[in-house]
Amino acid sequence: MHYKLLSNKDLKAMDALIDSYGGAKEISKKIESVRDYEIRKKIAGEKGFSEMLEKAEEYVKNFAKVEDFMETNGITFTKKGICTTQVSGFQAAFPTFDCIRRISEDKNVLFPTEMISVVGLTEYYVYGGDLLATLAMAENILGASKFCTTNLLGTPLPEERFARIEKVTGEKFERTDVGNGLSQIILKNMGTAYGNLGGVEVGNNNHLVYLDGVTRAAITTGANFFLNPSWSTIVAACYYAREIPNLSFKISMLLSTQNAIQLRMLLNIFKEYLRDDGTTPIYEINIGNAATADTFIQCFDEIEASGLPQIFLAAHLRINPDLGMANFNWTENAFKVFDDEKDLTIKYESDGESRPFDTMQAYFLSDEERNEKAELIGDVIYHKCIRCDKDAKEIMRRGHEARFARISYRK
Repeated sequence: MHYKLLSNKDLKAMDALIDSYGGAKEISKKIESVRDYEIRKKIAGEKGFSEMLEKAEEYVKNFAKVEDFMETNGITFTKKGICTTQVSGFQAAFPTFDCIRRISEDKNVLFPTEMISVVGLTEYYVYGGDLLATLAMAENILGASKFCTTNLLGTPLPEERFARIEKVTGEKFERTDVGNGLSQIILKNMGTAYGNLGGVEVGNNNHLVYLDGVTRAAITTGANFFLNPSWSTIVAACYYAREIPNLSFKISMLLSTQNAIQLRMLLNIFKEYLRDDGTTPIYEINIGNAATADTFIQCFDEIEASGLPQIFLAAHLRINPDLGMANFNWTENAFKVFDDEKDLTIKYESDGESRPFDTMQAYFLSDEERNEKAELIGDVIYHKCIRCDKDAKEIMRRGHEARFARISYRK
């Protein structure tokens, strides 16, 4: 017997949420309309970010280039297995800007092509220009191929947000008044919002709150790639984005695939709600820290054999201690994956050293605290980029192509 993952009631609620924003085509159109740099720069400028963006434009002129490294070191790509570079922790505009400044001064770091941010979608972040300015730097100035935005379910929002979703979907959401007109989803597991990562717990119908936050951020800023933290939000996202081709998702390390059994569970979810063209809204899966190189290779091979379109696999090469064991280092495993000529996205939650704010604490600062600590957080991101750069260059020396942000290329 086969049980559908989503009931008719679930589908009706998600369809109603989509319709409340004008339908899938309108959502897609609005996302695309806010991805042009001049539009973003104009809106961000009205929010006070003009000087930051103008300085960032100048800083990136000093960035190192892939062609120079290849010529100096006699690099040629002789093997299959492509390395995609990814760094996490680009915590909004001010820390991202500080990292850009440091790399400009360094003049030797090739910038990663995928950037991950774990910042709650607060009213300020989404509507105050912060996320928009971050995306302008990441996607337009740096030319990152992906910038991943996170919707933490425990983020306090104006009560009217919850009331609207209830009215649209007919569902109810258990929440508490936290003052100043804000309400917050009540999280009951793992003790605190910090321990729960602000929303790994997706109880009842809270996936609708997740999808609403994603939609609002997408149509307001042009963000089109989001972190996905739970089984229910993955299922919901696969259905919700079927007709929104410019909306995609990355499966978080919190639901990372530790073995091939878990991968097959995910593949079955994807297959259930494919788009009409046969693609899935899921762009990337984090393979978990417990996985060996052999497990990674097995997962890669099973995706290729599945008949599904390409789904990228990422692995943490370094992590901060509160994400797992101390001194975690997956680099040798990565080399084994490349020796087997498989593609791998190398991801850095840390550079492997102990630094202030190289912890998940930086993911849960208030908007004000984060701006105050921008240089400390920027320093952490900068050193992650250095570690990523060094490892990627070694992979290139071994004959594999490594992909960086557009700004790291002359052409």
